[in-house]
Amino acid sequence: MDFRHQIASTDAVAGVAADALLVVTHGEAVDASLDPAIASVLKDALAQGDFQFKAGRTLYVHRPAGLKAARLVVAAAANASVKAFKSAVGSGLAQLKGGGAKHVAVLIGNAGEVTEQHAEAATAAAADAVYQYRRTKPSANSAPALAKLTLLCGKPEARSVQRGLLRGAAVAAGAELARELANLPGNHCTPTYLGEQAKKLGKGHGLKVEVLERKDLEKLGMGSFLAVSQGSVQPPKFIVARYDGAARSQAPIVLVGKGITFDTGGISIKPSAEMDEMKYDMGGAASVFGTLRAVAELKPKLNLVCLIPTCENMPGGRAIKPGDVVTSMSGQTIEILNTDAKGRLILCDALTYAERFKPAVVVDVATLTGACVIALGHHNSGLFTADDALADEMLAASRASLDPLWRMPLDDEYDEVLKSKFADMANVGPRAGGAITAAMFLKRFTGKYRWAHVDIAGTAWKSGAAKGATGRPVALLTHFVLSQAG
Repeated sequence: MDFRHQIASTDAVAGVAADALLVVTHGEAVDASLDPAIASVLKDALAQGDFQFKAGRTLYVHRPAGLKAARLVVAAAANASVKAFKSAVGSGLAQLKGGGAKHVAVLIGNAGEVTEQHAEAATAAAADAVYQYRRTKPSANSAPALAKLTLLCGKPEARSVQRGLLRGAAVAAGAELARELANLPGNHCTPTYLGEQAKKLGKGHGLKVEVLERKDLEKLGMGSFLAVSQGSVQPPKFIVARYDGAARSQAPIVLVGKGITFDTGGISIKPSAEMDEMKYDMGGAASVFGTLRAVAELKPKLNLVCLIPTCENMPGGRAIKPGDVVTSMSGQTIEILNTDAKGRLILCDALTYAERFKPAVVVDVATLTGACVIALGHHNSGLFTADDALADEMLAASRASLDPLWRMPLDDEYDEVLKSKFADMANVGPRAGGAITAAMFLKRFTGKYRWAHVDIAGTAWKSGAAKGATGRPVALLTHFVLSQAG
């Protein structure tokens, strides 16, 4: 999708050449600075009861008098915040979806500066509005899609708006990649497929990519990771991708993404209802792919390493059983009380592998626990870290990216429930505080670097009529990585 900016004041947009003009407004009265043609339409709609200044309300006018654009959409925002602006842009674009508009110009209809943040928010809203999964559905809607968005701004804001559009376009492309990978069914998106896609991404963006095979994992001693994969005929893969944008002496940021391409629960098998959604259990891996793409396009001066352990979790004659004890790459032994708690079993070996890069910081991302969904629902992802400064950095990235994150506790007392009589630790504790004890398990493998864990079980995809991957938290991770460039 093409994102541009154009210098145009709110009172002089009649001649803007676009298929549609989307005006975002807030407040309780028509903005006096609006172009007279738009103001006239809006006042009439208000008088006739066809529009209200309430969040989510929209007005569509075809062939509006006095405007070059063939379509006018007015969308009400809840307030003047960037978050409200993004939501209003999404509502406005929904009015145009399925129509003939390929180029939309967006205007903030209240006097005020158009910022870099507005620009990025507009790209995110547009990318979300036009995304449609087609890979295994040839009959998907083939109506002309929005191909170009132009954000109207004043001359003083043009440079910062362009920065926001560039960053937003990169994040949007990364989020689209993440959504596409996650939406693929498990018979298409296998560990082997993810390895192939990593190499393709590396070739297209000049990245160093290595895909380790089972024999490599055996040599490394990744007994925990291999244990999860042994019930499946699909071979496990361990993807190592590097973006080198700074001197080799600069410690890299490391992102680790959980890549369970399908999760049955193993011998501790899941209920059949909604098990099809367990193709999304590689949402962490998908978001790391997307972040890597965004970073590679933006080319910041930093080093980034992405680690993706990927396999299936299947029942079978060779599958791990409750009560089995395995040895992780760190040398610590793990009693597997529940084979459905497998994400932590592949992540722990990846976290140990991360030590070799002497990282500045490590962030793992995973659809790890249903308990996090119970705790936070589907709006906030869960943040776990014992490092207060790192938590502040992650939360700042969350606010900047409009990708909500909520910090959860990691008190030492939660670690007690992971004790085992037969190994150094158990892979699960009791039901209570399950998201926290899962994070405490991972924490045991991160003592040599700064570390944060992000649980996206409630935010990586949607169920029901809106079923599909969200692309989260690509925006959060990209903003965090860019913030580390100083």
